Parts: sequence; structure tokens; C-alpha cells
Amino acid sequence: MQGARSLDTTMPTIPMLVAGEWRCPADTYEVRDPYRDCPVSRAPISTLKDLDDALSSAVAAKSKAAAMPGFTRAAILRRAGALLLERADRIAEVMTRESGKAIKDARAEVIRSQDTIQLSAEEAVRIEGQHVPLDASAMGAGKIAMMLRFPVGVVGAITPFNAPFNLACHKVAPAIASGNTIVLKAPPQTPGVIHELAQLFVDAETPPGFLSVLYGDQVGPALVRDPRVDFVTFTGSSRVGADIKAASGLRRVALELGGNGPSIVCADASIEEAAPMCARNAMRLAGQSCISVQSVYVHRSIYDAFVAAVVTEVKKLKTGDPLDPATDVGTLIDEPTAKRVESWIKEAAAGGAKVLAGGMRKGAQVVPTVLVDVDPAMKVVCDEVFGPVVSLLPFDDFDEVCAAVSASRFGLQCGVFTKSMPVALKAIRSIRTGGVIVNGTSTWRTDQLPYGGIKDSGIGREGPRYAMREMTDERLIVFND
Repeated sequence: MQGARSLDTTMPTIPMLVAGEWRCPADTYEVRDPYRDCPVSRAPISTLKDLDDALSSAVAAKSKAAAMPGFTRAAILRRAGALLLERADRIAEVMTRESGKAIKDARAEVIRSQDTIQLSAEEAVRIEGQHVPLDASAMGAGKIAMMLRFPVGVVGAITPFNAPFNLACHKVAPAIASGNTIVLKAPPQTPGVIHELAQLFVDAETPPGFLSVLYGDQVGPALVRDPRVDFVTFTGSSRVGADIKAASGLRRVALELGGNGPSIVCADASIEEAAPMCARNAMRLAGQSCISVQSVYVHRSIYDAFVAAVVTEVKKLKTGDPLDPATDVGTLIDEPTAKRVESWIKEAAAGGAKVLAGGMRKGAQVVPTVLVDVDPAMKVVCDEVFGPVVSLLPFDDFDEVCAAVSASRFGLQCGVFTKSMPVALKAIRSIRTGGVIVNGTSTWRTDQLPYGGIKDSGIGREGPRYAMREMTDERLIVFND
């Protein structure tokens, strides 16, 4: 595909950040613009020696990190947040070139990340313990007990391509805020974005060893297995998450994994409100979000009208050059991924599903697609599409659809549209997911909330306050009289 604007054709080589120093790699790989299918940069292939040096520096620095006062950690984060706002446009363009994300979504992600960093700064000065009353028993009477929280030490973090800047901020900022050191393994598809993040923290005067950033596929498994890593945090696929859980041994992990984005639209819901929300949240970020709306269960009494409204809204969305501010839906991360999504659409159509919008692919771009007459056993319903595809299914019995959502191997978030408080409460009590969004879709997250799932959707919670709880150990203190 050809873009409408002239672009810089230079090919910078991205350095690694190891032990507070920029390190040039011995080997690199080419990063390509998925829309134009042209090179963007050369990224490092980090070695096991790079990993060893990064972990050695993290171990050497962890006592200093733990001893650093909260206000000093907060100041580092505030400086990083201020620099982010100054560089937001540049970071967003790097993201769009590497990932094919629409530039307006890339800018929104970068600006939003300032919230993540700022919230982490605020939490750095209020890490709290808990008083444990002991006078409930004769043995404890007269004694004082409390739980205090201390940094785990070294955090190993692995992040994905789909929200590369914000999701990396959700690892790095809470780790620093809670007094840990961190070694981050960047996603191979978006190394330039992570380099921009690393540069922010270097320029914000983060001490050497507090943050190292590595690249390439070789070091990820070794990072997870290394006994010097005290805590592993990963965002990505359920398959890789299961591998990490198996390899982590007795160490704690936080795993933010996949989902299949169910939302339920009840008979009393407003079609005018619910249909545009479902349509746009299925297609934004080209569907490459673990909470992207993928399956919408609609009460049969309003099903036809809802389908028509969704199709109308989806057809309004503009595809094309991700660097064009008018583009709503950019590309998928690469052409093989787009071909996989296209094959799932074709497989559903061959099985009896009807394509009411989209269904076409050009290069790495898939036109936003609406499917009806799907079978719940089809991949587009029960697996994670991770593309701009939504399936609309009618239902008659609310209890049955809640049971169907709960029976899924995924359990991240579910949206429920209803004007009835009893119906909403029934959904909250019966649907087995990490979050239930009332009068909103599965695609809703603000950075201060505890975010995460159950079942194949993960373990633990993110959001600065909750990530920092994961990244600290509780220690019991007892004072005898």
C-alpha cells in the first residue's frame, strides 16, 4: 500500500538499555510498517549475556531502590510523565509506523499513559500496611501486630504489541513506584515505542539498574526462568501465559491474558446507545484488544433493529492510511495475522454465518466485519479473534446467556446493557468474569481500576495501586509486651 505523505526513509538502529547504559546490539532484525510494507528501523536481538548483565544490575540496585523514599520515587515518575506530554506526538507516530494503529488511537494511548505514570507517582507515597487486632484471643491479648509491605526485589516484565506504550507503563511505573527494579522484555513488533519509553525514564533521572530494556525472542523464556527474578508480570496470549506459569515455579506471577469480549443487550436496553458502542468498540484498535467486543448477545425482541444499527455504524468507519487523522481503523500488526483473521471469517461463512459488512482483506488491513447466524462453537465466537470482527447472536433467556458467558474458558470482562437493577445485579452475581460493565461494553478500562481476569484470562490485577500490591510482599510484625 502507498501512503499519501512523504516519510523519513532512514533506518535507525534501536539500542538496548542495560545497567543504565545504552548498548548497541551485535545482531538486529528489521521492523516493518504493516501498512506500507516498508522498513522502519532495526531492532536489537538481545543475547543471554545482555540478560545476565541486566539482571545483575537489577539485583545490585534493588537495595537502593527499596531504600529510596516514596517522594523520591514519585518525583522520578512525575518527571517522566511531564516528558511524555512533550514527546507525545513523536511517540504516537513511532507507534503508528510500527503497529499500523490509527494515529488518533496512538495519540490517545500515549496521552492516557500519563495518567498511568501519574497514578503510580501518587501511589508511591501511600503504600499501606494493616493493623491486625490480637485481643480476640487470650494468647494475643496485650500484643500488637501489623502487616507491612516491602518491595519484592527484581521484577521481570514482558509486554505485547497491541497497546505497547500504555501496557509497558503499567509494568514499569508501578515497579519503580513500589521500590523495585525491573527488566522489561519489549514486544518484537514495536521496539521503537519501548525505546521511547526507556528514554523517558533515563531522561527523568532513573538511577542505573532500576530499569533495563531488552529485545528479541531469545531472552523472554530465560528471563522468566532466571532465579534472580522475584516476580513475573506478563501481558499477552493465554498460551504463553500458561507456559510462564509453568516455568515460574513458586514465584508469584501476574498474567493479563486473552478474552473473547462478550456483551449482552437486554430487551429494555437503548439500541441508540448500545449499538454504536458495540460497533465501535469491536473495531477500534482493529479489534486488537483482549477486551475488544467480539460477541454481542441481543434479546430476540430487538435483535433485527440492533443488527441494522450495528451494520450502519460499522459502515461509517474509515479504513486506510493509519497516519491519516481521519482513519478510524488501521491495520493488524502484520499481513500473516490479517490472513489468519480472514480465514476465520471465511470458515464461519462456510459454516453458515452471513457477512453483513466487511469480510475483505488488503495486505495487513481487514475491513471491519459483522457476522450473524453464527454457531457458538465457531472460532469467531468461542476463541479470541483479535481482529475487527463482531458476531451478533440472538437470545431468549437471560439466565441461559449468562451461563453461556460463564462457561467460556475466558473470563476477562463482560458488558451488560439493561435499565433493570435486578437484571444488572443478577448479571453481577452470576457471570464469571474479572469485571462486569453495566450499560457499557466489555471494552472499558480506566487506568486506576483493578483490571484482570479469571480462568484462561489470567491471574492477578493491574492498575497502579493493584499492580503495586502484586509487586510487594506482606510481612507480619508482632510486638510482645
